[in-house]
Amino acid sequence: MSVRALLDQRLRLAMRDCGLPAHLGPQLARASRPEFGDFQANGALAAAKAMKAKPRELAERMLAAAQLDGIVARAEIAGPGFINLHLADDFLARLLDDLGHARRLCPPAERPQRILVDYSSPNLAKEMHVGHLRSTIIGDAVVRVLEYLGHEVIRQNHMGDWGTQFGMLIAELEDHLGAGEAPDLALADLEQFYQSAKAHFDLDVEFASRARHYVVRLQAGDPHCRALWQRFIDISVAHSEAIYRQLNVSLTHADIRPESAYNPVLEEIVALLVDQGIAREDQGALVAFLPELADQHGKPAAVIVRKSDGGYLYATTDLAALRYRSLVLGAERILYFIDARQSLHMKQVFALARKAGLVDPAVALEHHAFGTMLGPDGKPFKTRAGGTVKLAELLDEAVARAAQLVAAKNPELMETSPEEIARKVGIGAVKYADLSKTRTHDYVFDWEAMLSFDGNTAPYLQYAYTRTQSLFRRAAAIPGAAPGPVRITEDAERGCALLLLEFGEILRQVADDAYPHVLCNYLYDLASAFTGFYQQCPVLKDGIDPGVRASRLALCQLAARTLATGLDLLGIEVMAEM
Repeated sequence: MSVRALLDQRLRLAMRDCGLPAHLGPQLARASRPEFGDFQANGALAAAKAMKAKPRELAERMLAAAQLDGIVARAEIAGPGFINLHLADDFLARLLDDLGHARRLCPPAERPQRILVDYSSPNLAKEMHVGHLRSTIIGDAVVRVLEYLGHEVIRQNHMGDWGTQFGMLIAELEDHLGAGEAPDLALADLEQFYQSAKAHFDLDVEFASRARHYVVRLQAGDPHCRALWQRFIDISVAHSEAIYRQLNVSLTHADIRPESAYNPVLEEIVALLVDQGIAREDQGALVAFLPELADQHGKPAAVIVRKSDGGYLYATTDLAALRYRSLVLGAERILYFIDARQSLHMKQVFALARKAGLVDPAVALEHHAFGTMLGPDGKPFKTRAGGTVKLAELLDEAVARAAQLVAAKNPELMETSPEEIARKVGIGAVKYADLSKTRTHDYVFDWEAMLSFDGNTAPYLQYAYTRTQSLFRRAAAIPGAAPGPVRITEDAERGCALLLLEFGEILRQVADDAYPHVLCNYLYDLASAFTGFYQQCPVLKDGIDPGVRASRLALCQLAARTLATGLDLLGIEVMAEM
């Protein structure tokens, strides 16, 4: 249990003993200024208003009833009824000692769940581009946090590998293979391959006719078309998996369940909707009408589940996927990381799935939308020529820029290769620049800002970690210098201690709300507090009392462990030097 949770529990019990309604909580928060203590409880004000009582008197009764001995050194009532709580140094030291000896930095979830997370999901008709970055790394950070808290996580990479464009791509691949070109060479540049196929489709009538015919043959299971399609898919997936490795993302081949996996059951899904009276024919198409999502004029939302030509849409496939995820995989909570432009689509799919009984009524369906990566001009990020930025090229540039930065900062590295450091710094910088922004907001891509060693950036946090490793290397040369029992005697130590004890609470917040920036902000605050502690509280200086040195080394060890763990949960690597 965190410090905040413990205080909240004790104060709630005190409010109950004072006869206050259960729904009136203590409204506990970290104090805004040191002179107000470590925590401040403002619940007496709201309770007094509801009970028509004097808030200071209620605050006094609450404190008298609260069992805070050994936890709080000093409690004060300020202003109209604020309760300021100053935690006991010995209490903080004891918690930190326990944390330092624990296998984990926070306890697991009280009730672990089976949670399914849909993220990344690139379209295999094209190479991954910057538009795929946010879903991939935000989803992966949340997955890592959920697993750290003990939840059973099912990753699902719903790759787009079906649809009319694949007839065009199969025809193009057939032409390349017919000319004697190897599949790997033909598909080395997926973007160029797609553009070539599109040009042939637009300009060559015979090619376009063959492509349309291939779509029908593909959907009917024709062996020749399926073989060509499979070659395209295998190479496309290999492109995506290379990106995942470079990004240090935990998705594997086993996590792929593409659109095509649901193709055999789409007719069944549509028939179920028709049988239940949810979908009916409208202008040749089958349309589901949702009064639950009616517009301001009362007109029901219309969702096409089968086109007039017999083709299916994304909504149909998403319904089939939801049924599989809920009723077959048994997910209790299903999270989708898809950009904000798909918000209406997801609302419609969720409403349809619940209405048709395609999901367990108790399952939580959550669309966690995100904004767009923008260029310096405030428009969606593009190349100078106005084209789509390939993700592989962006990551290569990040590593190259980081290599220049590392070479200028530290040309005499001892143990770690410059190439490894450049990779960790460059990839980490790109990921952290995204993850540290509120998920629902757009953000401007800025090389200089993300690679800076100042401010809330990955290089700043990675450097804070390397500073701890440098300290431990120097400590190893001092006889008897080792972590020991914690003593809290300085404000800088206290600031670090309070933050270190908040880690579990932060992770639970990320798990509940799926906002990785909360963890980023916490790590930045911790790194800043550690830097202040490091500067104000000598650790290895001559003349330091051995007990004080041991305590400060223990704080350094916990700070290093927490920074490394937190960054790892974001998918960002650390290094011993940089």
